[in-house]
Amino acid sequence: MLKGEETSDPKDDQLIEAFMQFHDVEKNSSPKTLRNYSQALNAFHTFHAEKFPGWKNCVSDDFRAYLFQCMKDEVARSTIRLRFSALRSFYKFLVHRQGLDKSPLNDIQLPKAERKLPVVLNQKQIVELLEIPLKLDLDKQAPSWMPRRDAAILELFYSSGMRLSELADLNVIDIDKQSECVKVLGKGGKERIVPIGSYAMKAIENYLDSADILHQKSSPLFISKLRKRLSTRSIGKLLKKYLDASEIPFNVTPHKLRHSFATHLLDNGADLRSVQALLGHASLSTTQIYTHVTKERLKTAYDESHPRAK
Repeated sequence: MLKGEETSDPKDDQLIEAFMQFHDVEKNSSPKTLRNYSQALNAFHTFHAEKFPGWKNCVSDDFRAYLFQCMKDEVARSTIRLRFSALRSFYKFLVHRQGLDKSPLNDIQLPKAERKLPVVLNQKQIVELLEIPLKLDLDKQAPSWMPRRDAAILELFYSSGMRLSELADLNVIDIDKQSECVKVLGKGGKERIVPIGSYAMKAIENYLDSADILHQKSSPLFISKLRKRLSTRSIGKLLKKYLDASEIPFNVTPHKLRHSFATHLLDNGADLRSVQALLGHASLSTTQIYTHVTKERLKTAYDESHPRAK
């Protein structure tokens, strides 16, 4: 049942439950994706709560009215597109699995997405951030190996470009010292092999040795002081800690390290298909945003350096 809708039709609730189970079990969608779907469906249902016709009886005008209200409320275009993506997925499921003739969303035109270029760190800022963990004084209650763990986390982020959740889920066995690669379990349960640079590999070895987990293959790769798997929240907090101790003038999230990884590869001649594979993007179009970053950086360098640029 949708949240806050105690009087919703049981048949509608069953459709939602079947859809969520389909994406959870068959599609192996991430918890974040499932949450986004649930929130999007709930938001549309709430908008039409007083006279909701039922999911199979909704028509295009119901969605146009909802779209108009979202725009009137100045909901971000990215949020609107995310909500309607979830609604489209739901109606695609109803057509293919629940006998609906066609999706009422087929003719809905959405506002174009706003193109926001990713914020990336330059090489100097990257080096500053990666060196900080081993320079700061150790907290009194922290294990002696913790700075090496944090240095390994930051090095691996920048060396591999993996997502925060992917890094947190790593086990010791996923690191292959011989090939200097890491096995990453990405979105949709898809595995990929990502090379690790020598700096990151050395940082990981130093950490594993000092934390005495070098030979514990089944152990989580990154552990807390209680020797439990380090959570994504904790990794985010430690990044903020080192950011506050740096001179970097803007907020740095784990995803900005991913952006920096991709942009620096392209800046130095890597081809787009290789970067796509390293990032684990299903579509090349997702990776292409980084080519825009590279072009903008080249144009800025040209404008600042060429005597007849302006």
